[in-house]
Amino acid sequence: MHTGHGDYSPLLCTTALFLPGKTPPTGNRKIRTWEILVSNEHETQAVVRLRSLQGLYLLCEADGSLCYGRPRTSHHGCFLIRFHRNGQWTLQCIISGRYLESDGEDVFCTSRVLSAYHMWTPRPALHVHVILFSPLNHCYARADPTMGRVWVDAPIPCLEECGFLLHFQDGCYHLETSAHTFLSHLDRLVSQPSTQTAFHMQVRPGGLVALSDGEGGMLYPQGTRLLLSLGSNPHGGEEWFILQRCPTWVSLTSKARKFLSVIYDVEVCAASEHISPMSLFQFECDNETPTLQLRSANGCYLAQRRHRAVMADGHPVECETFFRMHWNCGRILLQSPNGRFLGIAANGLLMASATVPGPNEEFGIRLANRSFLALRGRYGYVGTSSEHDLLQCNMDQPDCIHLLPCRQGIYHFQAQGGSFWSITSFGTFRPWGKFALNFCIELQGSNLLTVLAPNGFYMRSDRSGTLLADSEDITKECIWEF
Repeated sequence: MHTGHGDYSPLLCTTALFLPGKTPPTGNRKIRTWEILVSNEHETQAVVRLRSLQGLYLLCEADGSLCYGRPRTSHHGCFLIRFHRNGQWTLQCIISGRYLESDGEDVFCTSRVLSAYHMWTPRPALHVHVILFSPLNHCYARADPTMGRVWVDAPIPCLEECGFLLHFQDGCYHLETSAHTFLSHLDRLVSQPSTQTAFHMQVRPGGLVALSDGEGGMLYPQGTRLLLSLGSNPHGGEEWFILQRCPTWVSLTSKARKFLSVIYDVEVCAASEHISPMSLFQFECDNETPTLQLRSANGCYLAQRRHRAVMADGHPVECETFFRMHWNCGRILLQSPNGRFLGIAANGLLMASATVPGPNEEFGIRLANRSFLALRGRYGYVGTSSEHDLLQCNMDQPDCIHLLPCRQGIYHFQAQGGSFWSITSFGTFRPWGKFALNFCIELQGSNLLTVLAPNGFYMRSDRSGTLLADSEDITKECIWEF
């Protein structure tokens, strides 16, 4: 795909060099994350720049050394990526013609003769909870636990079954469903990961990925029902999926415990005691400001209209679709652009009327498309380690935290073995408690949250690797990606 010079499409990915004859590095090693900025792309190669999360570019100097900084010319910092059949990349400096390589410690760019030491394996740096979108079929992958299959037939990824956990192990990927089964080479879901659930991944800039069994079989939707299964003859790029972070869909309830729902295509009211697809809203939030947009299953956004009515007919660029959010002990208040707070009128319709919020303007909010959390903080994922009896926050792979809703905004945290999270007097956590404790979840962004622990402090990541709950204020270490 030719995007034109200067037209950049980003993909966050980590590059880790797997040397011949050696296993991929494991443990708490530091893997650098790069944003791949594409200026020109074809089927087998692309011209790119590599930008760090700090905004600096990887630059190759005349002596072959590498540094971070700002490009001094139009080609400075440009690399030619070639995509190889084994899923690996080579990166060649445009100016010098030398290849990027590593000796296992240092990275440099000195040789013009291609060798195995110039092969890099890209890994998507997305959070492991993902969705798979087929650009050819315009649908998302959906696990069917009843049939034990995965179909590519969901037009909107609002169901929990559209989410998958992407596990990386020994150079391969395993797709775990929300019901904690695994996609296998035999086109059915199995209970445990094995060599039969291991897939090789090809990565392209722009978030495109393709999965294979390493023996010629590619994973793509097949048949009239679009069963996701291995085959050897994909057409028109149907093996390619866009890998995206699993979105956040929520349900909202009024003081009378009625679900907010879209009726008659655009009206929003709180009248039903039962949840339906039209009671689900995608939680879209700018991580830099406390403004929120809610997209309904009809594809439109909630927007304040005339006579203070709130309708589900907004477009993403309209200022009337942005609401300021306030939290009160796990319940959310929404303030419209005119400064008034959203509440339920006597006829059940959603209105922006109150200048001073009260109980009628507080809404219960619950995660609708996930029954568990996989938390990632500043130093890694939250999980258990055989070397520690306390929960850690610097793991390469997460442990799933199963959510048992208690009341609005309040959850019990259950570990994978069925026991509950317990908290010590030092604000540390263990995963084998006998009694359920209350944790308060507050959403801070589209895929960001904070957790108020049972001791009254916010849960945070610590540089030591130990998960702690000792923060009175919300700091950067208290923000968790989920």
